[in-house]
Amino acid sequence: MTMAEATESAPAARASRVWTRDVAVRATVVVLVLAAALVLAYLRADKPVIVTQAVVTGILTGGVYGLVAMGLTLIFGVLDVVNFAHGAFLALALFITYGVVQTTGVHPYLALLIAVPVMFGLGWIAQYAVLNRAMGRPLENQLLITLGFSLLIENGLLLFLGGNPHSVHFPGNRGLPVLGAVADLSRVLAFVAALVLAGVLYLILRRTRIGTAIRAVAANRQGASLIGVDVRKIYALTFALGTACAGAAGTLVAPFTTIQPTAGQTFNILAFVVVVLGGMGNVLGALAGGLLIGLTEQLGGIYLPGQSPLLLVFIVFVLVLFLRPQGLFGRSS
Repeated sequence: MTMAEATESAPAARASRVWTRDVAVRATVVVLVLAAALVLAYLRADKPVIVTQAVVTGILTGGVYGLVAMGLTLIFGVLDVVNFAHGAFLALALFITYGVVQTTGVHPYLALLIAVPVMFGLGWIAQYAVLNRAMGRPLENQLLITLGFSLLIENGLLLFLGGNPHSVHFPGNRGLPVLGAVADLSRVLAFVAALVLAGVLYLILRRTRIGTAIRAVAANRQGASLIGVDVRKIYALTFALGTACAGAAGTLVAPFTTIQPTAGQTFNILAFVVVVLGGMGNVLGALAGGLLIGLTEQLGGIYLPGQSPLLLVFIVFVLVLFLRPQGLFGRSS
């Protein structure tokens, strides 16, 4: 390293250390707040096992929320596109899983081998053939295109497959004892698979040449273009990876979700909340935000009985927006 490079890299290294320290402090505060909320929940609950059940279910569900949100935040972080079609792609993966299981009778999670590549391909085509033409144009152009994708997919599913709800049978599903609570085997496997896929995505972004190119485009697309990176292909690859995450999440939740054309809308709303909480464009923040939202949703039923579990989620969401608009783990501009 030359003296000039050392001089230039020193401030960046100091800024990175400061940011890492700040993230550690904020993560500690979040954990302490959660711990206090759990203590209060145990104190007010008649049966402690109810709180334990809420915590177990919240963590398992939150992992899947994190996987959905990672695809969304990856697309935003690189393309600056808010993808309103993310939930619709998830709904499409639900129907692919249902179709595979009904046709072949295989285990639902084997449908990942079909759903993920199909969604990856659709994401690539959507970005390369359509959205790339709107890049660099006013932001509303991209928003309207993704909204159009969402309407097209949902209404196509409704037209060709009908509005009747469906479900997927999970063979051998049973309850597993966890600290006195019960966790469905399907939810445990979905949580583990979500963590594995999140780790794979993180390694792709951090340890591969493709990941380096994606991060280079996210940091400075003009600079990346000058050193030979094909920005249009990186855009398509990023959108495809994000859509594949939605596809994987759709297959993982299929055994414990009602399958219908509008099933992705709830996941879409929660994914947007998770992305904002975790910090726009922050992949690991999305996973942490997903776990936080999963716990908040389940504890909401204890703190606010008789109300929608999402009420406490949106209260937390508004508070975070008010106190830290860039998200819990996002960088300030």
